Amino acid sequence: MSRATEETRPVPGTQPDGISDEAEAARRVREMFTRIAPRYDLLNRVISFRTDVIWRRRVAARFHDILQRPDARVLDLCCGTGDLAFALERSARRSRAVDSEPGAQIYGADFAHPMLVLARKKAEAMGSDAAFIEADAMRLPLADASVDLVTSAFGFRNLANYARGLEEIHRVLRPGGEVGILEFPDLRGVALGGLYRFYFRRILPAIGGAISGSREAYRYLPESVDRFPSSERMGALLQESGFKGVTIERWTFGVVSLFRALKP
Repeated sequence: MSRATEETRPVPGTQPDGISDEAEAARRVREMFTRIAPRYDLLNRVISFRTDVIWRRRVAARFHDILQRPDARVLDLCCGTGDLAFALERSARRSRAVDSEPGAQIYGADFAHPMLVLARKKAEAMGSDAAFIEADAMRLPLADASVDLVTSAFGFRNLANYARGLEEIHRVLRPGGEVGILEFPDLRGVALGGLYRFYFRRILPAIGGAISGSREAYRYLPESVDRFPSSERMGALLQESGFKGVTIERWTFGVVSLFRALKP
């Protein structure tokens, strides 16, 4: 497939092998993340060589202007076990003169229940005020124009329909609110892209399968990266969903990209 064709073809959402129906794709992804939840944090650290911690911290830093507002409401979508939500909360807390001052309220949402169980346990152990809700990212139980920032780290890629996911994000954001999506873009044409593609395709499934006990889940990861829109196409999808001021930051030799945009 040519690059021009790739940039104009429809981009529905994630499609695990043999699945074309959106509801079935969502069910399959939920089942995979349910199985790997007990080892999810360990796997993230091992397969990313702990750079995932740096990436999340950097996302939080990019939105510090929102996080320092005491009345801000922040939603982390596809939050997993809460790592980005906690990074956002730490950034918000650094703006307070004393801990007793009101601060930004951080929420995490995920549709895999075992992930949320772990997130809540971590929140309790850390003394975190972050709240976690079980919800489908394409049908959020939130009012229109009710949050100031929506983030997602390596979870948006798993939505069964990217356009609907962006429309839902746009719906819940207040005018002037921002979205920040951290993802693995198409690695073709980026520095060290060939090396990382080899790692994703050959090494990661073996490591992930051995640690998690689910080779299927870690075969799905490189496939989902391959199928995710290019950075340019993702930027276009944001614009098509009504967002303005789209920017793309490429980190770690282009291996990950932060997509930022504003709801006018």
